[in-house]
Amino acid sequence: MDAAGYTALTRQSGLMREMQVLANNIANLSTTGFRREGVVFSEYVRRLDDAPSLSMAHASARIVDLQQAGMVQTGGDFDLAIQGEGFFLIETPQGNRLTRAGSFTPSAEGELVNPDGHRLLDEGGGPVFVPTDAGKISLAEDGTLSANGEPIARIGLWTATDPNDLRHQTGTSFSAEGGMQPFEGGNILQGFLEESNVNPISEISRLITVQRAYEMSQTFLDREDQRMRGVIQTLGR
Repeated sequence: MDAAGYTALTRQSGLMREMQVLANNIANLSTTGFRREGVVFSEYVRRLDDAPSLSMAHASARIVDLQQAGMVQTGGDFDLAIQGEGFFLIETPQGNRLTRAGSFTPSAEGELVNPDGHRLLDEGGGPVFVPTDAGKISLAEDGTLSANGEPIARIGLWTATDPNDLRHQTGTSFSAEGGMQPFEGGNILQGFLEESNVNPISEISRLITVQRAYEMSQTFLDREDQRMRGVIQTLGR
């Protein structure tokens, strides 16, 4: 295959990856706390010895859109939403993770956990415990959790030490290879959940554009294949 074919193949690979990311975004339109992702394309240029340089498209990274999403009121005592920046910190078997999904319930042991059973951690990195006989639960915007007016825990907000280290893991959780640190500035709302920040119109529109670009590249590859077959057949006579 010549340089043009390899260039088209690298573009196809990147477009396929972007279609997968867009499809995942659309599938999570209704997922609480979901953050849409995008693909960053870059150009890889290699200079050959006596031939013209070869340029290839490369889908180098996936970026996370941290734009604030809308809020939906639920009235649940342990439904929490962050207004502003920051993340909740949860404990998973793979290590601590950041998330914007704030749907929690008390476990049998009294610890607040998310639907996957992962514990919510406080500002010091310890589990948040709610006594079974706690009574009326209230939450201040600074994360102070109280039972019958008595403080029992303070839910902290966290962020990645380096925002560029934020990596989407499974579901709505994120890892930060460079570490995590407490964050000051966001407010926590009780009785609310943050929606997905995916815009269905823009995502579907982009998906159609990418699909058309993929089909055009595939047409080019098919014609290039036919051309090479024709050359081989002609030379073989």
